[in-house]
Amino acid sequence: MTTPDAISADIDPTTAPGGVRRLTRRIARAGRAALDVILPPLCLSCQTRLPDHDTLCAQCWRRIDFIRPPICDRLGIPMPYDIGETMISAAAAAHPPVFDRARAVARYDGLMREMIHDFKFRDTHHAKRLFGRWLTQCDPIIIEQADFIVPVPLARTRLLSRRFNQAQILANEIAQRSGKPLLPTALTRVRATAHQVGLTRLQRERNVAGAFAVNSFYAPQIAGRAILLVDDVMTTGATASAAAKVLKAAGAQRVDVLVLALVTEI
Repeated sequence: MTTPDAISADIDPTTAPGGVRRLTRRIARAGRAALDVILPPLCLSCQTRLPDHDTLCAQCWRRIDFIRPPICDRLGIPMPYDIGETMISAAAAAHPPVFDRARAVARYDGLMREMIHDFKFRDTHHAKRLFGRWLTQCDPIIIEQADFIVPVPLARTRLLSRRFNQAQILANEIAQRSGKPLLPTALTRVRATAHQVGLTRLQRERNVAGAFAVNSFYAPQIAGRAILLVDDVMTTGATASAAAKVLKAAGAQRVDVLVLALVTEI
């Protein structure tokens, strides 16, 4: 389907005469209005009619438990009170992660859990633009400080069965919105791992130990750079730490982690 943007793609609004610019805007508005009749903007969860695409209605929005400061600087988990300076949680002090900082959009419960399950297991990607917007707004500083964006890879067998890597879709959305370069295959899984659900912290660490490797082609680009590692959900941080370990072994100066959701109760 030809989009309103495609209709006027050959017209530069900065150099076109005023009449042409006005006509271009009218065509774009008419095109968007016609498209909204065919594909009306609906809430991504309950399908309520909305003024704009790629968002939630107010009622569904309230079902997302967004994570807001104060948070642990290392793990990104919510803290009970703000002491006015950088804070480290007891969990981060007891089990320091290999990565430098982690940030999450929301807790992994309620509607966020439902939306991620649809995205991950039911091949429903209509929320990816909303996810991308949430991720880029979560902590603009770690995105700004990143040199490259790297998604957590899936094992080949799991990728073949699922047909997509949800972390790569999210990383691509962040890269498009931020302008940061994406290295989609810089990190690889060298062995399959069991599902992490139901495992203890120690079992999770053992499960993913040695599961990742840096693609040697990208090693020179990674050396001395800040990497933003992207995934959908983080529980104990075992997967992120295993990935960060090989990235730092390849010379990465720092590795920060950005995820959609954080499991805060294990």
